[in-house]
Amino acid sequence: MKDNTWQLQEAKSHFGQLVSDAMHKEPQIVTKHGDKAVVVLSFEEYIKITQPKTDLVAFLRDSPLAEVEFDLDRDKAKPRETDL
Repeated sequence: MKDNTWQLQEAKSHFGQLVSDAMHKEPQIVTKHGDKAVVVLSFEEYIKITQPKTDLVAFLRDSPLAEVEFDLDRDKAKPRETDL
């Protein structure tokens, strides 16, 4: 197996080493019954992959639809009657 792949039992018994390797080397893969189950990675790596590249305002401002005008007027008609 690769240097960063651990069987579940091995990962449990050497959890400190698993965490250290994830923090200082590369993400660590844990397998269960021979199948890849989870990845342990440093908090810094987690932040990198979960933070959006831009904020919502910048995303909307840079959208190709930014110049499109929408009709936001509300229909003044009364709603249809319903039997309750």
